[in-house]
Amino acid sequence: MQQSMSSTSRRYGVVLVTASTKKEAENIASALVEAKLAACVSLTAVNSIYTWQGKVNSEEEWQLIIKSDLALFPVLEAKIKELHSYEVPEIIALPLIAGSQSYLQWIGENVLEI
Repeated sequence: MQQSMSSTSRRYGVVLVTASTKKEAENIASALVEAKLAACVSLTAVNSIYTWQGKVNSEEEWQLIIKSDLALFPVLEAKIKELHSYEVPEIIALPLIAGSQSYLQWIGENVLEI
């Protein structure tokens, strides 16, 4: 059975970030987990089509799917910007509206408590 996040005092979510290379994605992911800003970061190769400086681009990128407590978002965002090569990196947060209580508890045990 899935439990609503309202049963906890924390606001868990997923933060999406793209990086230009696997190495950059791994460096960001490792730094976030080591700093306890993320419990887990999943990486996957993606093809992104986007507009930058008036031109449509198609690039291979790496998608980071960061599981965290959204109360940490300001610190997490600052850390990503510090490590990221892009002038305007994608850093967007999506709240979890429900999840396995044991998984949510695991996230909470592996990130900083604010």
